[in-house]
Amino acid sequence: MSKVKKKPIIRQKSTTELDVKFEKIIHFSGWLFILALAGLLGGWVLFDNILDMITLELDALTFSIIIFTGTNAAISFGLASKIKNNRDKKREYFLDWIIGEFLFCMFAVFAIAAYQW
Repeated sequence: MSKVKKKPIIRQKSTTELDVKFEKIIHFSGWLFILALAGLLGGWVLFDNILDMITLELDALTFSIIIFTGTNAAISFGLASKIKNNRDKKREYFLDWIIGEFLFCMFAVFAIAAYQW
């Protein structure tokens, strides 16, 4: 008899259509945040710097929108790639993402409120 133990074969669950849709929705939300950020900054550069039609200032609201959209895009892309690599823990990753987004938004709101106060 052999004294070597065989490792159990771990079979991955098959990828369902719902898993793929879920991942694509999160990836799409990342692209929407990127497009919102690009639209804001593109309009700013076009109207303020190139055409010199209006003068825009970087105030607390504009700065918070830039930071919010940029970080949410990065977090959405990160979550989509994390779920793609490990679909077994997608529920845990999603709940962590929701809690993280809530905390990030609360810190951002309080920081902007303290800055304007």
